[in-house]
Amino acid sequence: MNGLNKLRGFLRSRRSLAWVICKRLPAGLGWGTAPPLLVATLLWLLSPDQPGGAPADAGSLLLIYQRVGLVMLHWTLVLTVAIGCGIVMWMKGPAYVADPYLPPGREPQA
Repeated sequence: MNGLNKLRGFLRSRRSLAWVICKRLPAGLGWGTAPPLLVATLLWLLSPDQPGGAPADAGSLLLIYQRVGLVMLHWTLVLTVAIGCGIVMWMKGPAYVADPYLPPGREPQA
């Protein structure tokens, strides 16, 4: 016995803005990740080094940490938008109905 059955005669909704956004997410992820990481890498390579290999001044180190934090924030936002798009696409999918639950003493209709 199948728990859920597709509703007969159901017309699927047309594609919404969620599809467009979902298709652009990989490009948005790349364009939002590359520039801050490029700036952080350049700051790391161009700053004067300590003997341990880390940047000497606290200002450039702070800027590097800010750029890495910005990338993490961007990844979190992209993931949140992807989850939202997935929910919208799932809700616009085919309609399902469950088997009816009849109260006791009631006959099923044919």
